[in-house]
Amino acid sequence: MTDRFADYGPPRRVSGGLRARSTRGAIGVSWWSRRFLEVLESFALGTRLTRGRSYARAGQVVRLEVAPGVVTAVVQGSRAQPYRVRVALSPFPAALWERVEADLAGQAFFSARLLAGDLPVELEEVFVAAGAPLFPTGVSDLDQWCSCPDVAVPCKHLAATFYLLAETFDADPFELLHWRGRRRVDLLDRLRALRTTAAAVGVTGAAPVGRASGASPVDGASGAAPVDGTGVVVPGRTHPTSSTVDVAGAARPLGGIPAPPLPEMVDVFWSSPVPLPDRPPVLSAGPDLLLRQLGPPAPAIGGPGLVERLRRAYRLLDGGTDR
Repeated sequence: MTDRFADYGPPRRVSGGLRARSTRGAIGVSWWSRRFLEVLESFALGTRLTRGRSYARAGQVVRLEVAPGVVTAVVQGSRAQPYRVRVALSPFPAALWERVEADLAGQAFFSARLLAGDLPVELEEVFVAAGAPLFPTGVSDLDQWCSCPDVAVPCKHLAATFYLLAETFDADPFELLHWRGRRRVDLLDRLRALRTTAAAVGVTGAAPVGRASGASPVDGASGAAPVDGTGVVVPGRTHPTSSTVDVAGAARPLGGIPAPPLPEMVDVFWSSPVPLPDRPPVLSAGPDLLLRQLGPPAPAIGGPGLVERLRRAYRLLDGGTDR
């Protein structure tokens, strides 16, 4: 199909529009933004994608906002009135998010990376295992709409929105998770709470996540006496095993391991209760890690423009190049 609207003339110039950081080549530098753009680029729409990149780099996107389940944008075209754009993607239900959060909190590696403002590549596998791919798998997953007269989907205004959205994910990866239904502050607060609860389980033997309050350990089984929620040893009772308690989070590897008598713990106190990997995961951080942790500043102090100026300065100080 030819682009019947190519004769409308060049787009009207925009003052203060959102301009893509990439001035040439591919847009999107992080693994998550590139994975997101794979869907758009798989549509093989030729000139519409090319013109969409041009719109994104020229600053034709006036506004872009991310909310759970929907991204809205305003894009200036050749007409006087800007076009309104909407890209909808079904957010994950609360029950699925709770399952994912429990899995993430169960591994310190995920919690450390997320709390540092980064998305580990293994995160995608967690969502796939939960039966909910983090990224759209095809055009049918996205509900796309633009107020322009072009019947093609996506049009160049939608394509420009996609490219700017990918760079939004580069700047703040939590915007991708926000689109799927979980805000940064809610996710991180939940991970901290789960990690704190799991740590309490390992230290005091308190009821873990998912266990009904007031439930008592199993009596009459073999093993050492457990400690109740007050830190007092309960005579005649044993530690609950993984078959009787729904252990969650970081306490999962410790389920069913009885605590040895106190004198025997002296020599093994600093030993790990479970085998550790030969090569633990490596935490890598780029020069703009702090910017991702803080999130976008308020418009009164510069907004996204301030973030971009700081990011370029950090790259230059780190010995990189400003592209």
